[in-house]
Amino acid sequence: MLVLTRKSGETITIGNDIRITIIGIKGKQVRLGIEAPSETTIHREEIYDRIQTENRLAAVQTSVDLDKITDLWRNNRKETRGKVIDTGRDTLWRHRG
Repeated sequence: MLVLTRKSGETITIGNDIRITIIGIKGKQVRLGIEAPSETTIHREEIYDRIQTENRLAAVQTSVDLDKITDLWRNNRKETRGKVIDTGRDTLWRHRG
């Protein structure tokens, strides 16, 4: 880890297109201004971690949910008309007709 000391108003440059400027310091909080290309995503660490966790869960859940829906669709087509289908994660209504 590179550790730098900067004062308010000073900037750190990362690569050719990312600039981090110290906007202000108030107590234990530091305000940062970040200039980066629009295709660069920037998140606070706790938000980034949550996104990664949700993506992992969605990847695992999606295949299970699709298997359940496929089974219900193929095997119980007539039996489920007008009834609630519980996939374990979402609840679907079967269309009549």
